[in-house]
Amino acid sequence: MFSVTVRDHIMIAHSFSGEVFGPAQRLHGATFVVDATFRRPELDEDNIVVDIGRASEQLRTICSGLSYRNLDDDPEFSGVNTSTEFLAKVIADRLAVRVCAGELGPGARGLTGIQVTLHESHIAWASYERTLR
Repeated sequence: MFSVTVRDHIMIAHSFSGEVFGPAQRLHGATFVVDATFRRPELDEDNIVVDIGRASEQLRTICSGLSYRNLDDDPEFSGVNTSTEFLAKVIADRLAVRVCAGELGPGARGLTGIQVTLHESHIAWASYERTLR
């Protein structure tokens, strides 16, 4: 399996519901390093996994839509604990829509999977991996 990873970041504010979250139940900020890994079993006709420039642009657009916002105020996330794991899935799903729409170029049609990892710090991160098609 071949893979290519591109990186960006998001800066958000949010809060959680539930005792398991302790002090994070209060409004707080988070900065995540976001890695998006694209996978395919064979390289395309140009011997690449995906156009890195297009993949970077699409990840940047998705991250920009989440950054510098209080997710508690977004109706899409109303009543949802926007955990690191949950946000990794949101970003992966949004990338998948863009892959299927052709926004990563024609060579991206051969992609079979995407994994998004959000790094909370140098010692903690969470990922979500999904198939394409």
